[in-house]
Order: sequence, then C-alpha cells, then structure tokens
Amino acid sequence: MSIVFSDTTTNTGLVQQVRKMMRVDATQWPTANIVASANNWLDTVASYAIGADRLFQWDDTNHEKLPIGTENLEANKAEYSFLTDGEGNIILNITRIDILDSNGLWRKLQTIDQVEIPMALDEFNKTAGLPIYYDKIADNIIKLYPKPIASVTSGIKYYFQRAPKYFIAADTTKAPGVPPVLHRGFVIASAYDGALTLGLQNLTAISAELMKEEVKMKEFFAERNTDEVPMIRTVFRSSR
Repeated sequence: MSIVFSDTTTNTGLVQQVRKMMRVDATQWPTANIVASANNWLDTVASYAIGADRLFQWDDTNHEKLPIGTENLEANKAEYSFLTDGEGNIILNITRIDILDSNGLWRKLQTIDQVEIPMALDEFNKTAGLPIYYDKIADNIIKLYPKPIASVTSGIKYYFQRAPKYFIAADTTKAPGVPPVLHRGFVIASAYDGALTLGLQNLTAISAELMKEEVKMKEFFAERNTDEVPMIRTVFRSSR
C-alpha cells in the first residue's frame, strides 16, 4: 500500500514514511498495523473537527456524495432513524430536518427537546398534521411533532455528519480526506503507535512530534472560518 500524502520532501506513501520514522521493516511493523493506526488518527481528527464549531459542518472529502439524505414521510409515523448514509457510512449526528408539504414546498423544522415540553409527551401536538418540530431522541433518531397526516415520497430531507472514509490495506492512491496541512499527523500518529507497542528507543522523540501535530490540528480547526467576520459583543456586568 502506498497511500498518497502531501510530503514533497520524500514523495513516499504512508507505510514507507512510518517505517522510516520508526526505523523498522515490514516484518517488525506490518502494513495492517499502520492502516489501523491511520484510521484511529482519522477518527481523532474527525471527532475534533465535528465538535470544534457548530457553524462549520466538517465532512471527509473522500466521500462521494454530500451529507444529505431523503426518507419517505409516512402517515401517523412519528419516529425515524437515520443510521447510515447511502454509501453505508455511519451517521453520527443529525444537523437539520426539512419537510415537504402538500404544496411541494420544503419547510425547515424547529428543534425541540423533551425538557421544553410542559406536558405528557403523548399529549403534545398529538393530532396528526404537518410536522413543525423534531426532537432528537438520539444522535441519529428523531421524533416529529405532530406526526404526519399524510405519506409523502422522499418527504423528509435530513442533513448530517458522518464517520470518515477509512483506509483499507489495498489503498494505493488515496489521500486522507482532510486538508494537506494535516497529513503529516497520520505519519506521526502511526509511528507513535508502533514505537509504543514495540518499545522503541525513539518513542520519546516521536511523542514530542505527535504533540506538535495535535496542537497544529486544533489551531487549524479553530481558525479555519476566515470568511466570517469576528463579532464583538458587549457583556454587561453588575457593579454590585
């Protein structure tokens, strides 16, 4: 395997770079181990990116389709689950729900939580009609209020965040679906796992490099929204 990385100094793949940094061969640290480490680091990057900012909907650029799906709206059915997307990727979080009304117009649903409903849940908007609210029962399961009065083909449009596109051992031309500035982190993280497992003498040096990559990643996601104008808000404090 030779996963492509934006390393202009060596122009080699992930496996070669990891083994070079660890100073080991394929017998000491097999390709399968490196792929597993790369996928673990991809999870780390994805989880941080998703949680870093609610305004920035991060998605792995290796996914072939946008993180948008549709589901049939069924009469008198309130609960819907969205576990995987059309490519089989695990859906981690629902970010928005739109409903198609009888006039063929899309309407954005309002979010609501159980704690905001001051009555028995089964009594809240219990008469079927055009849904107005949705409650996220779990990260990828919703309940509509009120329940739909009519069935509509592809009447639910849901927006989501999902698991990244993982590497497999057979990948030969695939780069991580993250900005190139973060590619080196995959090499360092994979080398760290190997050095830790094998008890290599260069573990301390690799660990220091991994800390640098973690800082770089966090700074990148904290400052990536350069098209947004910073807002200065006045905070009122009591003088008492």
